[in-house]
Amino acid sequence: MNKNKTWQTKKLGEVCSIQTGKYDANHSKPNGKYRFYTCAFDYLYCDTNRFKGECIILPGNGANVGEVFYYNGEFDAYQRTYVLNEIKTNAKYLFYHLYGNWKTRNKDKQFGSATNYIRMANFTDYEIPVPPLEIQHAIVSKIEELFSELDQGLADLKTAQAQLKVYRQSVLNLLATNENLTPIEKIISKLDQGWSPKCENNASVDKTQWAVIKTSAVQKGYFVEIENKILPNNLIPKEQHEIEVGDILITRAGPRVRVGICCMVKHTRPKLINCDKVYRIKVNKELILPEYFEYIINTPKYQDIIEKMKSGISDSGLNLTQKVFVNITIPLPPIEEQHLIVQEIESRLSVADKMEESILESLQKAEALRQSILKKAFSGELI
Repeated sequence: MNKNKTWQTKKLGEVCSIQTGKYDANHSKPNGKYRFYTCAFDYLYCDTNRFKGECIILPGNGANVGEVFYYNGEFDAYQRTYVLNEIKTNAKYLFYHLYGNWKTRNKDKQFGSATNYIRMANFTDYEIPVPPLEIQHAIVSKIEELFSELDQGLADLKTAQAQLKVYRQSVLNLLATNENLTPIEKIISKLDQGWSPKCENNASVDKTQWAVIKTSAVQKGYFVEIENKILPNNLIPKEQHEIEVGDILITRAGPRVRVGICCMVKHTRPKLINCDKVYRIKVNKELILPEYFEYIINTPKYQDIIEKMKSGISDSGLNLTQKVFVNITIPLPPIEEQHLIVQEIESRLSVADKMEESILESLQKAEALRQSILKKAFSGELI
């Protein structure tokens, strides 16, 4: 069915009431009876319920501006969270239209510098095609039928993705033997931490410009050079901390989930300085390959060992001290055997990487198909 004269274009305010919550984030209660929607992706709980029935919830500031949530029940909301209620159309019809369009329409219509936000005008200017109610019901029914099939396929892809993760861990765990255990301090030639002066907030893309890495440059098994901050021109770079190919980097301080992250620098631009929350290790290459060292530290066994060594009073700020780290013992086969081990691991992980690429490509196609379904739905081409 194509659009015809029975479809009307209406402003958002004509088909629903647009309100915000009135509470700050401290209003939440861990054991509250009702959902409490803030601008975070996940809802909390509280003991009040200003809203009820079918509603659409949209974050008003921060990273989640553009997200759209549907809920049918009693709940409350944060003061910068928008709530669409008293909906005069099929509520799911309105939800799916916003789900497919809200983020892109507001991408370049946000305000603020430190924290992005949207205003009531973002809502009052929003237009929606409104067919007769029976057609709305039919469109929603068809969308959900197609989405159900799509979601099953996505679930299968995500299961395969999880299985690949388990496979990678099992490959690395083959390294975690108890043969010829040697303390880390015996196989490294240098361990230091970098320098963290006050830098500019922007990342450097100019290879002739000095910059200091952020801890987020260190990811499990790979280095992200663009995760840096420009060193101000009035500061003299401490060149002794410049990162080089073959360096082992391991995060030593930060939130629990970000401490003990390890990678070998396989390639890097010049003039990147290590920060003081990251250990930089140069191994004795006559005893151990840096690639082998990285694989060992990233095995589930050694990640568990490191997890138990983290110290601090809060999960938001833990440390991995040099003293405990260098006393970890790792298996140290002859260097020739290490070469063979690294080759075998890289071969197996390469197969997994290709499968992962295929899965990611399929996930992207699935999301594109979801958007295509919504586009057809609201142009009258789906039913």
